[in-house]
Amino acid sequence: MARIAFVVVEPFADWEPALLAAVAREDFGDQVSWWSPGGRPVPSIGGMTIQVHGALEDFSTDQAEALVLIGSPLWMTAASPDLTPLLRRAADAGLVVAGICGATLALARAGLLDDCAHTSNALDFLQQHVPAYRGAAHYRPGARAVRGGRIVTASGSAPTSFASEVLGALHPEATKSLSEFVTEFGREHQPA
Repeated sequence: MARIAFVVVEPFADWEPALLAAVAREDFGDQVSWWSPGGRPVPSIGGMTIQVHGALEDFSTDQAEALVLIGSPLWMTAASPDLTPLLRRAADAGLVVAGICGATLALARAGLLDDCAHTSNALDFLQQHVPAYRGAAHYRPGARAVRGGRIVTASGSAPTSFASEVLGALHPEATKSLSEFVTEFGREHQPA
C-alpha cells in the first residue's frame, strides 16, 4: 500500500486525477488524500467541488510516498502558488513527484525538470511560462506520460499513461497489470 497526496488548485482539471485515484484505491489498496492551498474546497473545471483533507501548508513529506499535482489554468498565471520549497523537499525525501498538464509548470519552476526525462503540454509551453526552465535537452515529445526517475510528467491529454507511470513508480512489481490497464483504457483510441 502506498499513500498518494493529490494537490489541486482552482479550477482543477477533473479528468486528470480520476483514473489514478480510482485505480490506486481499488486495485492497489493505496490511500489517497487531497490537499489545497489554505485547505479550502476546490472547484473543478467540470463544476464539481472537492472537499480536501488538508491545507498544503501543513503537508509533510512523511505523509505520502507520492505528491501529485493536477492541472489547472491557474498554473499559467502569476497567481499560481509557489510550491518550489515543498516540491524540492518531496524530491529530496524520495517521494514520487508528479505533475500533469499545467502542473508541470510548478515542477519546472522548482528546477525538477532540468536534469531528468520529462514531458508537458509542449516544449514551448514550458519555455513560455517558466523563463528559468533549463530542461529542454531532456524534454520528450509525445502523447504518453514520461517517468524520469521518481519524477512523472504528462500532458493534459494523457491521464491513462500518467496513472500508469505514477503507479508503476510506486508499485514496480505491477508491470504486467499496469500494461493491461493502459491497453484496456487505450482501446477506445485504436482504429476500429
